[in-house]
Amino acid sequence: MIENSFAISATFIVYLILMLAIGVYAYKRTSNSEDYFLGGRSLGPWPAALSAGASDMSGWLLLGLPGYAYAAGIESLWLAGGLLAGTYLNWLICAKRLRTYSIEVDNALTIPEFLSRRFEDKSKLLQTISAFFILLFFLFYTSSGLVAGGKLFETVFGLDYSTAVIIGTACVVSYTLFGGFLAVSWTDLVQGLLMAAALMIVPIAVLDGSFSDLPTALEAKNPELLTLWQDVSGQPLTTVSILSLVAWGLGYFGQPHILARFQATRSNADITTARRIAVGWSAISMVGAILIGLVGILYVDQHLGGELADGETIFMYLVNAAFHPVIAGILLAAILAAVMSTADSQLLVSSSALAEDFYKQVFRPDASTKEVVMVGRFAVIGISIIALALAMNPESSVLGLVSYAWAGFGAAFGPALLLSLFWKDMNRNGALTGVIVGGVTVVVWKQLTGGIFDLYEIVPGFILAGIGIVAVSKMTGGADDKVMQKFDDYQHSLKTLP
Repeated sequence: MIENSFAISATFIVYLILMLAIGVYAYKRTSNSEDYFLGGRSLGPWPAALSAGASDMSGWLLLGLPGYAYAAGIESLWLAGGLLAGTYLNWLICAKRLRTYSIEVDNALTIPEFLSRRFEDKSKLLQTISAFFILLFFLFYTSSGLVAGGKLFETVFGLDYSTAVIIGTACVVSYTLFGGFLAVSWTDLVQGLLMAAALMIVPIAVLDGSFSDLPTALEAKNPELLTLWQDVSGQPLTTVSILSLVAWGLGYFGQPHILARFQATRSNADITTARRIAVGWSAISMVGAILIGLVGILYVDQHLGGELADGETIFMYLVNAAFHPVIAGILLAAILAAVMSTADSQLLVSSSALAEDFYKQVFRPDASTKEVVMVGRFAVIGISIIALALAMNPESSVLGLVSYAWAGFGAAFGPALLLSLFWKDMNRNGALTGVIVGGVTVVVWKQLTGGIFDLYEIVPGFILAGIGIVAVSKMTGGADDKVMQKFDDYQHSLKTLP
């Protein structure tokens, strides 16, 4: 338990009241399913960029990545570099095209709905299968955020882990339930700024601004902490290890909660500005996260006897060590911000998959928009309960849970989405094959170990899904004339849509 938890508790309560106030205000601006699931496509560059970044990075940015840097040293730059490249390329390659095309195909609100309409799938099988994989992988992704929240409340307040997870879940569900996408995006703007500030302030404060001494101190402790090509025990990093770290960048092309920000952006003209903000924010945040891990190695060695039960809590211990309780409360609220900013987005995308892609398409095609929004709100509660059950294991690793879900989305939707935006001759059968092959490969590969099976499962999933899309599209005759004409119309809209 961290000292002076009363002052920290007061700070947390003020922060939560602010987030709930934003949720209530957004509730008054939410009247239909487009408002609830995409905010009426009204996001400017700052909320679009920081909402995408904050919902992307989640609790792993303040717990998982510092914990990894604490354990592995400079090796963590492989992971951060892959993620930064993925962020940039996703905004550059996908953002404007996805926004434009999702509008062109009768204003598709979700990724499954977009794929279904893009390929004129009257059977709705593509939409239903896609929604299934979204629900499957988001259960793990959302539970990772709840684990992070549990670790926060457990460490700060000395609560029982199970109680801590339940409290964290209640915090997230509360404003997501009412305000929908606007509440999520506006709170993400605040939370994203808080996260970046905390990640830069904490290592500066702990080192008292003296970064020049950090490499010398780390080298004295273990020179392997400062090499990109060897692990902390001095063993060379294998090609499989390096590829597995860098390949995290592939995941961006298939993350529904990030792609939704592209669709919700106010105009194509805003996307260039948003890309610059998003990449800058990501770079600053990841540098700060790695510095926290590296600084934490020295802090633990000097003050905790070189032992820390859970490396993913290092950020919390540094905050408590360097700041007044009130300031510590604000900085620790950044972890809550990181957890909330991602878990709320995941709950919203999951609820949209249930409401728009299952309920409306399969059970109630004539459902009104108000009915769909109501089903979406009930879905938020139901999904959060299942994710809560998965998060109840106190031994769960935030980074471990995120890595599985990240790979699942990247492989299931990344190749399908990229090719759907660029390849005119892709058809529905190819898209369906890509989603299934990518998702199933990740699930199966995860169960295997040793040799090539130690490669991060997103790599084989992404490759096999891409091959499956191309092969099946060609074998089944490619796109028909109607689908190809739609693609031509979309290409024209890229140049004319504001």
